Amino acid sequence: MVNHTPLGGVMKTKSVRPRAQCLAQGVDSQASSLSQSIHVCSVSFQLCKSVGGERGCMNDLKSMIVKLLMFVDKLFYWDWKDEQDLLLAAAYVSDAQYNRNVPFETSPQAIRFYYFYNHWTMQVATYFFICVDLSLALFEEPALFPLPFLATSIAEVLCLTAFFGRLVHFAKVTPQVVFWKDTKNICIVVTIVLTLIDLIIYGSLEAVNIHSVRWSRVLRPVFLINFPESRQIRRAFRSIRNTLPDILYVFLLFMFSVLMFSLMALKLFGDRGLKTVEGSPYFTNILEIAFELYVLVTTANSPDVMMPAYDFNWWYSLYFITYVIINTYIFMSVFLAVVYNNYRKHLKNEIRKLVYLKRHKMMEAFNILKVKVGTEFVVEEAQWKRLAQVVAPDISSSHLELLLRISDEGQKGHVDKMNFLRLADLLNIRVIAVNIKRHPLEAWVPRVYQSSASLWVQKMVRHRAFVWVYDIIILINAIFIALDERNPFIAYAEWLFLSLYIIEILLKLYTYEPRAYFGRRQFWNWFDVLIIIAALVATVANTTIQSARKYNSQQILDIVLILRILRLLRVIVSIQRFRVIVTTLINIGPTMLTFGGLVLVVYYVFAIIGMEVFHGKVRFFDPNFTTPDAPVCGNPALKDSAFARSRYCKNNFNDLASAFVVLMELTVVNQWHVVAGGFALVTHQAAKLYFIGFHIVVVILIVNIFIAFILEAFFVAYSLEKSEVETAIEKKIQELGVGIQEEDVQDGKLIDNVDAKDGGFSGDDGDNKRKALKGLYFRIASKKYRTVDALLQQMFESEIAPEDEGPSLDEILNSSPSDIYPKTPSFENSA
Repeated sequence: MVNHTPLGGVMKTKSVRPRAQCLAQGVDSQASSLSQSIHVCSVSFQLCKSVGGERGCMNDLKSMIVKLLMFVDKLFYWDWKDEQDLLLAAAYVSDAQYNRNVPFETSPQAIRFYYFYNHWTMQVATYFFICVDLSLALFEEPALFPLPFLATSIAEVLCLTAFFGRLVHFAKVTPQVVFWKDTKNICIVVTIVLTLIDLIIYGSLEAVNIHSVRWSRVLRPVFLINFPESRQIRRAFRSIRNTLPDILYVFLLFMFSVLMFSLMALKLFGDRGLKTVEGSPYFTNILEIAFELYVLVTTANSPDVMMPAYDFNWWYSLYFITYVIINTYIFMSVFLAVVYNNYRKHLKNEIRKLVYLKRHKMMEAFNILKVKVGTEFVVEEAQWKRLAQVVAPDISSSHLELLLRISDEGQKGHVDKMNFLRLADLLNIRVIAVNIKRHPLEAWVPRVYQSSASLWVQKMVRHRAFVWVYDIIILINAIFIALDERNPFIAYAEWLFLSLYIIEILLKLYTYEPRAYFGRRQFWNWFDVLIIIAALVATVANTTIQSARKYNSQQILDIVLILRILRLLRVIVSIQRFRVIVTTLINIGPTMLTFGGLVLVVYYVFAIIGMEVFHGKVRFFDPNFTTPDAPVCGNPALKDSAFARSRYCKNNFNDLASAFVVLMELTVVNQWHVVAGGFALVTHQAAKLYFIGFHIVVVILIVNIFIAFILEAFFVAYSLEKSEVETAIEKKIQELGVGIQEEDVQDGKLIDNVDAKDGGFSGDDGDNKRKALKGLYFRIASKKYRTVDALLQQMFESEIAPEDEGPSLDEILNSSPSDIYPKTPSFENSA
């Protein structure tokens, strides 16, 4: 027994230990979850204990515990790593989707900071402080709403603190080498330091009652330009900067022409003893002649500048005619051509650079998530779904499934490289989910709603002739509005028109599903109903007041009724050629904000300079004032001047709002030489250089770039078709049998897409189709919602082969426009 038990124990232990060791190895080789691993350990220990005792199995148990802990650590590590990889890939895809160009650190903490940096609340806060900083000029001397210097300085310090915090946040997510090489960041830091120095100096001098100049205020637009959120404005400034060298040569030639004609004018008219209307000598000073001829290029002083010479001799008119033809029509056209050509070229380079950056970021995301299946690398379906949901948290499950069907065409359970690279574009294409439901009356009184009379009414309302009839009614109503409202016949006619409009709305609500008719995107339906309700309330109120003979509010009613004429826009949109123009105007609407920001920066800089130089020189007096200074705008230097005679006293730089009004008048260029001459009289003749500089920057440069932008928008709108990505989405929608055409959307049956425009009578087939269309459907959003930037990017992407990964990231970031510009571009052929 003594020998048997140890022998048996040894023998039993030997028989159990291999099994225990096998089970221990199964902790990391066979177990697929933490719970299964614990279960394997428990079974192994119980088996060993029942056969060989606790002491004999302790070594095996320790080994299993060690392996279990290693497995747990490995399990949590891989889950954490997968989560970090997903967030990093989502950051790359989000940057590609929104065309962000921010080289960020890839550490987990930096990625979390980067997500927070791009959060919409941070961007809104940044723009809020930028607006506050810019608006401080309204409250600083010279002020529209004066505030103490302490209050404005505290507000400015708070803004600078917010800007510095934003900059520090940006430094946390970008490599230090990249951060300090970025000119934008250096500009922001230098501007903050200079502003603080100016605040200290100005405050110290104000404390001892010494007035000085707040020169740092002109630097405030630097924050608007240089923060990453304002990349569109920076692109516009880069286009101007890149265009300047070519414009410079044309401008020098133009100035040479002006000086040549000035010398000719001095020799022709200087010794003739001619006088202007004011009685001053005519064309006797070369600088005055050059200024007057420059103004003539803008036609602001035509024909006044010519009249003294023309009155003296008819032949002298040929001099001015020749000058206008050469400098106004030829040189200004050349300016437009040069600006347009360079803007077009550099805009394409900018977009091409964005395309390569987007493709590079999508490649980075793919390399993070890829796994090898067979001979190729792919992204698994589950990982692709998680990625899409992280990038677009609000995406619906049906929309996500649709995009997956497009990306995984063969339903293989994974997405290949080429389809993965389209994810950012797929998320940018707005796919509208359309829920088609039955009319409530069809459920409540089906026999009545489906009767022959009811169906005839529905067909009539859906027919295009119904829209035409009411368009004619609107035209007739517009004529009646223009007639004498005191005529009783006209007053009764308003009730007739109002009744017809109410009948129109009731018929549409009877035909179309009410929730569809009042969908979120049905602007015209909401517009019609609100106008009709307002007209009804105003008409009833006006009639009640007239019956009481206390007050006549017909003017209010006229305003409401005139708004009905705006429905004529729907007639314009229904015409194909007009629709292209209207679509282009809608397309350029959002992008107009870029030029709005550009003009705001230029206006603000010139306004601040004008306020520092010209404030208090011209004052406005109420017409009831009898002070002797009123006729001369508070400055005797303006006595008998065209500025004072034209009563331009309110055109001054005494506050920011007035300065902006003056700059707007200068942009229009009509009579701008009178404004410039007035401020030259109250300061110095060199002040005209300020106004000439504004004209060159805004009118010659920025306005021509805006014209180039409009031309490019029309070229794109007329020539561009749907992109390959949109075509793939529409094809898949139709393949799945869940597609709805825009024409059907306009038929008035859909939840979020109802319009009164539709085809002719549909007959029985149309009714059967209408009955069959129930449930969830999809369609691509209308082309009118695209931006011009998206259209241009789509055009340029078509010139890049799908397999072309482009240059490296460093080459893209450090390249000049000529480096990226192709040697044989097809842009000219496309546009």
